[in-house]
Amino acid sequence: MRRRCLRTISAGSSPASRCAMWWINGRGIEIESSDSRAGLKPFQAALRRVLRRPRRRHFTQRSQRDGGRRGRGLRTRAAGPRCARMEVTRSADTNSAVTPSLFVSVDRVTSHTTGKAGPGGAATAAAYSVVFSAPSASPLLRAKSFVICVHLCSSVAYYLRVALPAVDPAPELNTIADLPFHFSGRHPKALLVGRVIKGEIRGQSSKDLFEAIRDLSLGFRALGVSPGDRVAIMSESRPEWLACDLAVLTAGAVTVPIYPTLTAQQAQYILTDSGARLAVVSTAEQLEKIQHVRHHLPALQAVVSFDPAHGVSPSAIELGDVEERGHARMVAEWGAAREYRDVSRAVTPDRLATIIYTSGTTGEPKGVMLTHRNLASNLVASQQALACTPDDVALSFLPLSHAFERTVTYVYLASGVTIVFAESMETIGRDITAVRPTIMTAVPRVYEKVQARILATGQSLPNPRRTIFAWGVNVGRARAHSELRGRAIGRLLRLQAKLAERLVFSKIREGVGGRIRYFVSGSAPLPADVAEFFYGVGMPIIEGYGLTETAPVLTVNPPDALRLGTVGKAIAGVELKIADDGEILARGPNVMSGYYNKPEATADALRDGWFHTGDVGTIDADGYLAITDRKKDLLVTSGGKKIAPQPIEAVIKRSPLVSEAVLLGDRRKFVAALIVPDFAALERRLKALGRPPASREELVARPDVVALYQEIVDGLNRELSQFERVKKIALLPSEFSIDSGELTPTLKVKRKVVEERYRNVIERLYGGTE
Repeated sequence: MRRRCLRTISAGSSPASRCAMWWINGRGIEIESSDSRAGLKPFQAALRRVLRRPRRRHFTQRSQRDGGRRGRGLRTRAAGPRCARMEVTRSADTNSAVTPSLFVSVDRVTSHTTGKAGPGGAATAAAYSVVFSAPSASPLLRAKSFVICVHLCSSVAYYLRVALPAVDPAPELNTIADLPFHFSGRHPKALLVGRVIKGEIRGQSSKDLFEAIRDLSLGFRALGVSPGDRVAIMSESRPEWLACDLAVLTAGAVTVPIYPTLTAQQAQYILTDSGARLAVVSTAEQLEKIQHVRHHLPALQAVVSFDPAHGVSPSAIELGDVEERGHARMVAEWGAAREYRDVSRAVTPDRLATIIYTSGTTGEPKGVMLTHRNLASNLVASQQALACTPDDVALSFLPLSHAFERTVTYVYLASGVTIVFAESMETIGRDITAVRPTIMTAVPRVYEKVQARILATGQSLPNPRRTIFAWGVNVGRARAHSELRGRAIGRLLRLQAKLAERLVFSKIREGVGGRIRYFVSGSAPLPADVAEFFYGVGMPIIEGYGLTETAPVLTVNPPDALRLGTVGKAIAGVELKIADDGEILARGPNVMSGYYNKPEATADALRDGWFHTGDVGTIDADGYLAITDRKKDLLVTSGGKKIAPQPIEAVIKRSPLVSEAVLLGDRRKFVAALIVPDFAALERRLKALGRPPASREELVARPDVVALYQEIVDGLNRELSQFERVKKIALLPSEFSIDSGELTPTLKVKRKVVEERYRNVIERLYGGTE
């Protein structure tokens, strides 16, 4: 065969080179490891001739973008490509022997004008892009250089040596800016991130998500966002939130999450305090909040909206337009891809990544400053603890503005887990059926409500099914009670559990999709009876512990060694100890650098090299941590007795008739409680007892209803010390909610808000008795 060798070229690296999907848009060509030289024009003509030949019909067509050019592509099974943007350079390399070759496919060849003077002095189109694909196990992916060989006929072939950049296609996670390159290189998936819309899952592949992040990052830079600038995101949890977050971080800027449930005035405080230059919102409702206070925000230069919002603000920019700006730069500017890569690589572990304003249960929000080291170290350690796999599917519905869900989502991306966001909090039950997740994260109150609904459904079954259901639940609890405490279960219980699996447990699991491997719980202590229930029916809950200030995970209960009543062991790199007053202290690479604009609060929280969590707990001989209460929430009676309210409240809330409970007694003579009934459950109970219905205001005042709740409290009091017993109760007619202000976005009760709002009720409880 006659060989015509082409000129040596060097391959620059584009972000697409880290994408691991096999994109094919042309005929097969050979790649060989050898050195060669020849003219350029015959090779260009040869490649174009190859690409003009008919495409393979058995592949599915879809549109795609590579190397900054639009085109039609063909997709087949997952594999690992190397995509290179190449510029011609002169080389003195000589020909050498051709080694055994392997077949790959060309995706695209694109010519570019470099602007450099050619031999005649005029600018020449001497630069071009070639995107090609090869199997993930191919030696080509490890080669320093290779040769493209195009067979025009049986006797003529053209060769071109390509020098590849020394780039790890899936870098280690030293910063969150590495994450897009990491998941696109290691986890090629047709669906990586999606959202349920009207019962259907719509989403993006690894490649699609990477390109969206890249284009948004370039688009934000085009809007004037520079490294270190603050960019606020005020949105519900959806794929756009995640893409914007990673786009901001890869641009070297700082993300400032804002809960979409906050008021315009609360958002104004965060935007002002952080000095945000750009705000990204989801809907017209969120945009209205920003517009309402914009005249108080001199630092804010632009607002971007996920959804169209022309009727609210003509000046608002749609997110799609920002992405198009970034893509336009990819098309028009030679080197835009390299710029994106270089800016993201310039992000160092000690650079500020995010300022998260803790909603808190009391006081003014504090901006927690977390660096890339804080987030990345926590991501890697949590990934080891949770042991997710690319086969897992996660349903996400908690706010990404909260550090817990955000870090877990980073873990999912790094592990290749498919993430599907729920359409809304109201559609979670329907979305579970559509997604059929293997992993879910939630806060304890969600699990409490799910348990209550399952038990209520079982109680409504006709006999004998109701009896079988109750028997199965008891068997599950008995098994969980023994196994979670490290005790062996007897033969009889084992046989009963097998039968209950067929009759009860499998039916309960079907209600949540039928594929759950485990749940993850955080943000607050998980009641022991809830943990036993879910473990007993075959859906264990892995409980963790942490705070926003620790990025956030400190401990995780090992999936293969769950210990009831604890929040697990410290994750890799984290140290814990108990202070003399019982407070939990922590240190490690995940601990915050401080509170933004609050040096006194920073000095108070970070003392003697340890972060003071404000929680009270104990550590056993095996290193398992148990949380007793919040240090600041401890009630100290007028008699000097200290009472931890949360364990007592948790017992009261075990009743299906109770929605919330708030213990009182600080600087008081005795303990009392405010109780919010679960009105749906209460109405069912009254109907079963043959008692008449009434409005909520009338129900909480009726003696027979108060007596029902007094029975619940009396049963609890028998298990408490004399000074801990609840002497009086008051029923409240309104349920607590985020919108009405009694709950934080993670469903924690704001004690001071509740005590202030129901001050008259509290005074009546204690009136004339102290």
